[in-house]
Amino acid sequence: MTNAADLDAVSNQTRHDVPRTSPTTGRTPTRVPIATLVLADSPRVDGENDEHVRLLANLSEPLPPILVQRGSLRVIDGRHRLRAAVLRGDREIDVHFYDGDANDSFLLAVQINITHGLPLSLVDRSAAAHRVAKANPLWSDAAIAEAVGLDPKTVAAQRRGWTDVPEPAARIGRDGRVRPVDTAARRQEAGRLLAENPNASLRQIAQEAGISLGTASDVRRRVRSGISPVPTGRPAAAPDVQVPRPRPGDSIHTEPNARVLFQRLRQDPSLRFSEPGRALLRWLEFQMVDADVRERLLSSVPPHWLDGIAVLAQRCSGAWQEFSEQLEERRNTITSESR
Repeated sequence: MTNAADLDAVSNQTRHDVPRTSPTTGRTPTRVPIATLVLADSPRVDGENDEHVRLLANLSEPLPPILVQRGSLRVIDGRHRLRAAVLRGDREIDVHFYDGDANDSFLLAVQINITHGLPLSLVDRSAAAHRVAKANPLWSDAAIAEAVGLDPKTVAAQRRGWTDVPEPAARIGRDGRVRPVDTAARRQEAGRLLAENPNASLRQIAQEAGISLGTASDVRRRVRSGISPVPTGRPAAAPDVQVPRPRPGDSIHTEPNARVLFQRLRQDPSLRFSEPGRALLRWLEFQMVDADVRERLLSSVPPHWLDGIAVLAQRCSGAWQEFSEQLEERRNTITSESR
């Protein structure tokens, strides 16, 4: 069950997380005339289940409040309960209001109906995935899958057939990071540019190919070594593509200020009072380098070590990326076990 703070976190999304909610508790419901409510835009392709409606209508206890979008009075969650109330002959029903827009309301309806009550069918979830992708084309397969309760591979397979969903150069993952859809193609382009102009600067190559400076350096090292600019056996490092910072409606969340977040971590006793926790804080602190400090460090690198240190920096970046993915996997595991 979800409390009022959960719905507030969704309705006031500044981080634009994928809503994770279920029925509302902790608020005093409002008694609303049933005739004023709107049954439309359901995530259920075939509508409500008549047998489930009759089962609810025969219950002796009061029905839990339903969730309604304020303003439109569209029922977000509780369509079966509403029909059961009508079957009972009720004229009013208890309601909790939600202040999000139409897209957020639909996403919330999907989220609620994959976590409680009569579950959405595979057809319902697939249709919801299509709609979510149309509304949020920058979302990754994994982000959409998490929102509608599907496997990311299923979303990826279905996405290839969605001709009405634009394919951006990059997508936003569940962690809010922007990742290119086709890093290999961009590395190949960088290799071609370097072959045509070996003296081009890394910044120029990175800008023209749409990759990071670190990736441009790695491509140049590979080209000079006579090997493919695309690493074999693993996907290229991300994020590489240079895209505008996502607008609030595009991303799943906006990253908090890194300095503020790090200070909060340092104040957490579970990290400060354990040796592994202190080691993690020291490791993170080494990375908290301001832009002016980075500039001084960059100017201090001897010319004959530019390539070597660029390679080491790329390796460190890869290690942090792997660590980030492992953290995400652990979070997903803990979330699954707690349900």
